[in-house]
Amino acid sequence: MAIAPIVILACGNPSRGDDALGPLLLDRLQDWLDGQRLAAGFELIGDYQWQVENALDLAGRRLALFIDAGQGTPAPFVFRRVHASGRVLPSTHTLSPEAVLAVLQRIGQPAPPAFVLCVAGECFALGVGLSEAASAHADRAFSLLQELCRSSAAWEAHLTAARGECDGR
Repeated sequence: MAIAPIVILACGNPSRGDDALGPLLLDRLQDWLDGQRLAAGFELIGDYQWQVENALDLAGRRLALFIDAGQGTPAPFVFRRVHASGRVLPSTHTLSPEAVLAVLQRIGQPAPPAFVLCVAGECFALGVGLSEAASAHADRAFSLLQELCRSSAAWEAHLTAARGECDGR
């Protein structure tokens, strides 16, 4: 089976308010890709957090995108390029996108061009639903995702300045 050229990894906890943004966008994107008959060009992977094992999901890809909810992220989102960096300790259970890329390089694989889509969230409390603001930010982010999936040339054109943290925890 051929490997999809683009991998999209989303993380978040659907039980923690706006931390659900990553998984919600991933599900919505899968439905849209299926409807547009573009799904074969993408592999979508969702989990609660990024881990060392996700480095293998990046091997052999042309592009990679990490989606997460961000606390303190400028609304509606930040879309930025990321590069391998960060120290990866054997006991680490959650990694930044930069650290996942560093793991890939550490095992001797070249990292694909990688990007982060960090969607602004407001409330990350356990047991609450998605906030109204986060829902609106998700709609704007989904429009960007559609454009990115239609044309890989759009990725560099939509970069924003990296401000704010992309971690809803």
